[in-house]
Amino acid sequence: MNRIKEILKEKGITQKELAGQIGITEAALNRGINSSPSKDLSSRIAKALNVPEDELYSKEGLHALYEGELTIGDKVIPCAVLNDGTRVLTASSVFEAFDRPRKGKALDRVDQMPAFLDARNLQPFVDEELIGWTKLIPYKSLNRQSFQGYNARILRAICKVYIDARKSGQLVKSQERFAQISESILYALSDTGIIALVDEATGYDKVKTRAKDELQKFFAKALQDNAGKWVKTFPDEFFESIYRMRQWTWTGTSKRPSVIGRWIIDIVYDRIAPDLLTELERRNPSVNGNRRYKHHQFLTDGFGHPKLQQHIEGVLAIARISGNNWARFMHNLDVAYPKQYSTIEIFGDEYFED
Repeated sequence: MNRIKEILKEKGITQKELAGQIGITEAALNRGINSSPSKDLSSRIAKALNVPEDELYSKEGLHALYEGELTIGDKVIPCAVLNDGTRVLTASSVFEAFDRPRKGKALDRVDQMPAFLDARNLQPFVDEELIGWTKLIPYKSLNRQSFQGYNARILRAICKVYIDARKSGQLVKSQERFAQISESILYALSDTGIIALVDEATGYDKVKTRAKDELQKFFAKALQDNAGKWVKTFPDEFFESIYRMRQWTWTGTSKRPSVIGRWIIDIVYDRIAPDLLTELERRNPSVNGNRRYKHHQFLTDGFGHPKLQQHIEGVLAIARISGNNWARFMHNLDVAYPKQYSTIEIFGDEYFED
């Protein structure tokens, strides 16, 4: 699990700015961060952020939250959903799916690639994203045993490599059977994506459905369809503390840098409930780059606004104990109010009590 997003927050750098510095698109950077950056991309990111490369990665261990087995053709593939949301297939099962040993026997092979992809004639068909997925992910199973896995997306990608190589006439005779296996796997996956299959096999899909229902109940109670009357919601102390931690001069002006708006999203709306910002943006759309209302005008008086005020008070308390240090503040904020990216088991019954 990498810390790249955390480091970007600490340094006040956006993903778009980082992508520009290392010469790739923001979309490509986002894919790398959300999967597993290749060695080259990790090195470029570390250099741009001026940190040692090993600091990009968390020392916190990954562990399975849900486990199950996929049946694809005649193959049974153990899989899991990890605590960072990654869907993994056990490493041994990926080799078994392609009837491959852990080490290749031929001499003409590429170092530091798994045996199912290390043949040199396959390399023109292996892209950077797939290289990232070939990194083994160590994790603990539900019974605390140590396992290694691959990002589940690797399965379809390997199949594509063999089929594309065959279409280009690049396969040797001994590799033809792997192209046939790839066709069988892709046929089994044709109706349902690998992520959906893992979620179903582990029971994670039922948890997601329950959490989605609870989230809709939360929105029904916290949000209103029409904008309410504007009232001052964010106290001056909120903005003053940000200015102080960023070592800016506070003047009390209502004209603030646009980055303040992005920080409000990061500090407040992304941490109150998953998809809250998306729902607010749906009700309060941007027209020509501007919104007619403030997001908080769509919060209900009886529930939404009190939840927001409670969060702001918590944020101010964290700012006060962080010693005017932005990096320390963001770290403490992540501990106290982690970003709500997932709808899994976030809301208890207390959210819906009258």
